[in-house]
Amino acid sequence: MTILQNHHIRNIAIIAHVDHGKTTLVDFMLRQGGVFGARQHVGERVMDNMDLERERGITIASKNCSLLYDNIKINIIDTPGHSDFGGEVERGLKMVDGAILLVDASEGPLPQTRFVLKKALESNIKIIVVINKIDRKDARPQEVLDDIYNLFIDLEADDDQIDFPVLYAVGRQGIAQYSLDDTGVNLEPLFKSIIKEIPAPSYDPDEPFQMLVTNLAYSDYVGRLAIGRIFNGSVQKNAELVCVGKDGLARRLRVSSLQVYEGIHLQEVKDVAPGDIIILSGIDMVEIGDTICMAESPKALKRISVDEPTVSMRFMINTSPLAGLEGSIVQSRKIEERLQKEILHNVALQVEPGQNSESFTVKGRGEFQMAILVETMRREGFELSVGRPEVIFKEKDGIRLEPIEHLFIDCPDEFMGIITEKISSRLGKMINMINHGSGRVRIEFSIPSRGMIGYRSQFMTDTKGTGLMSSYLMGFEPYRGHVASRVSGVLVSDRAGRAVPYALFNLEPRGTLLIQPGTPVYEGMIVGEHNRRQDINVNPCREKKLSNMRAAGKDENVVLKPVLPMTLERAIEFIKNDEIIEVTPKSIRIRKAILNHSQRKHSAES
Repeated sequence: MTILQNHHIRNIAIIAHVDHGKTTLVDFMLRQGGVFGARQHVGERVMDNMDLERERGITIASKNCSLLYDNIKINIIDTPGHSDFGGEVERGLKMVDGAILLVDASEGPLPQTRFVLKKALESNIKIIVVINKIDRKDARPQEVLDDIYNLFIDLEADDDQIDFPVLYAVGRQGIAQYSLDDTGVNLEPLFKSIIKEIPAPSYDPDEPFQMLVTNLAYSDYVGRLAIGRIFNGSVQKNAELVCVGKDGLARRLRVSSLQVYEGIHLQEVKDVAPGDIIILSGIDMVEIGDTICMAESPKALKRISVDEPTVSMRFMINTSPLAGLEGSIVQSRKIEERLQKEILHNVALQVEPGQNSESFTVKGRGEFQMAILVETMRREGFELSVGRPEVIFKEKDGIRLEPIEHLFIDCPDEFMGIITEKISSRLGKMINMINHGSGRVRIEFSIPSRGMIGYRSQFMTDTKGTGLMSSYLMGFEPYRGHVASRVSGVLVSDRAGRAVPYALFNLEPRGTLLIQPGTPVYEGMIVGEHNRRQDINVNPCREKKLSNMRAAGKDENVVLKPVLPMTLERAIEFIKNDEIIEVTPKSIRIRKAILNHSQRKHSAES
């Protein structure tokens, strides 16, 4: 068997922890690669083209682009840095021969760095390490480089993988350099390292055309688009091809459009070469992981495999008295269609039928991934209800196993006691602690995924907003026991109406309010968090009785405490198992699963 290489192409992925500068670096690579004209105005983080990505400052979905350097085409894949979107990382790594591992010069390797690097090493691709943000006042690049070597060793990298080239960069200025003593001017050292270190894509000239579908998109003009890398052979427009699915059956198709990435846009071409990343249109029945090949010699490639889901969440139609008032899409059939559409291009998600025809169980990597899906749906006009995230247990040899997270916490050392106490109550175990002597401490815990649900907001309160928390899945361990959820009860509205200031003012001593005056309420809707453990029914609509009796002075104005707006993530962390979240394009409400008080009481007694 003869193996050749296409030296005119390099395929690379950018991998890093959240907020270490991946997308900003890609911006400057595109600018210096001549993708944008000198007079062309380009906004920041051009690759983050989703509204949610721009608002949150993170990458959620993998994206492709390309540039030309020294007549060599460099295909770049910008991948997410959060482990909840690990399916995006795994898809991206299937298309490349190398990766740029970006690490913050101050923070060093963090949990998601470990996660994405582990995936890259398993794929056996070449790594270039770039230590970014060396202009930070608290930068410690030499110590960070030592930490990176330790991380490679800890992940059992082989000798070739540990022998990685290192560059130093200031991504937001578009500067890269070979050593700390150099004076960076542009990203030329990075481009040269990519050409030199990343192997050109290899192929077998005797094999027919084979393309692995790693992403799907949709065009209003040409329909569904299949995106993937050519592993062998070449193809022309209007060629007779087949798609080999997971059932092994070959379905005939005709390519109506053949495109490649030029910059951040698509360019129509007549034919393509092995190793390139292409976009085919005119294909209706295709899924991620399918192989597209020649009709006369169908031969499937190995399908994409992703880590199994660890968290599930119930998706239901909205059954509250306010259903249908704020959303345009409310039917269960439409919700199911939208979820099925999501799993077509998100291989890390699974959708199963729920307890009845109007509910569905969605399984994924984490509560953040679920929150992003729900937020996307509400912005599309959907109105639905979702339940509390639940971890997915396993059973092996009669032993119940649960997912365990490796939790990293970076905070001022004054908060170490309260954090350790709270995590211990959630069955967490301290496994490491590092004190750099700078007033901050880094603590590592192993904790059940169940214990992580609902802890983030409490953590931010305990550390007064100064703490950093991140985690990744370690694996499965025997069930550790019961984890207490929210200890406080809630204030539940006992009637429908609109909340009035007078009633809310009198409810403030009972707990923390979640609604403002004028908010529509209904029986069973949660309007506040109680100071005590039990739930109580309250009347948020009670107005002051009018009479002709007056005080000596004038009536005082009611002044209420400010209410923190309810967000989807906050609601997901807040609710218990008998509560659900009502999600509409305009509102996030929390309610009891059973609205009627008598029925709720009867259900609790039984």
